[in-house]
Amino acid sequence: MNLNVERLSVSFGEAKIVQEVSLRVQNKQFVGLIGPNGCGKSTLLKSIYKVIKPRQGDVFLSELNVIKASPKLVARKLGVVGQFNELSFDFTVREMVAMGRTPHKGMLETDSQQDADIVSAALRKVNLEGHTGRSYNSLSGGEKQRVILARVLAQQPEFMILDEPTNHLDIKYQLQILNIVRKLDIGILAALHDLTLAAEYCDYLYVMKEGRVAACGAPEDILTKELIREVFDVECETYRNPVTGALGIAYLETR
Repeated sequence: MNLNVERLSVSFGEAKIVQEVSLRVQNKQFVGLIGPNGCGKSTLLKSIYKVIKPRQGDVFLSELNVIKASPKLVARKLGVVGQFNELSFDFTVREMVAMGRTPHKGMLETDSQQDADIVSAALRKVNLEGHTGRSYNSLSGGEKQRVILARVLAQQPEFMILDEPTNHLDIKYQLQILNIVRKLDIGILAALHDLTLAAEYCDYLYVMKEGRVAACGAPEDILTKELIREVFDVECETYRNPVTGALGIAYLETR
């Protein structure tokens, strides 16, 4: 399933947060959205997955008009992994993941054996099958984020958005999340803060600055020291990682 965002704009009062952003993600493509804090990344993503209503523009998942479609229909197609949150009411890990089946069920419909099998498969994929009875609120940050990912996997979406999912996580858990997602056979749009991880995992990048797309292209083509200086206000040198072959970034003294 492809994602097409066409001239999307979001305003809060007189403040223009996102200005005529267009982007495209092909099926099975891992696309990163990068930019400094306050550039509009998260607002853009929230307008794509229907949390914030855009002032203008269109969002399509293949032929589905996301803005006009019902939230339940969109949830059958689009999964969202955001930052984990503490819950006022606790649930077990399995109960949390089972919530991912909600878009596929009627209001009073109970879980079927097929639902149970899908939930078990999602837990296995994130290596949490041994934690099914544990309290969600008792988990570490990295474990909670894997539960959120498993819940989205249980939705069986055809496209996934990652809204800064690795913030505040140790590097071990950042890599776990990104490695799991990279192996999925669907399109991915991910807002990421770490430019080195973006260069390593993404096929294509959109760079945002002040609510607009400042550049787009393959990581090795656009993540130049000149662009990083202009957008992020830091000095760096880029190099080829001798182990992975991916683009590497060495940060120098800040300006």
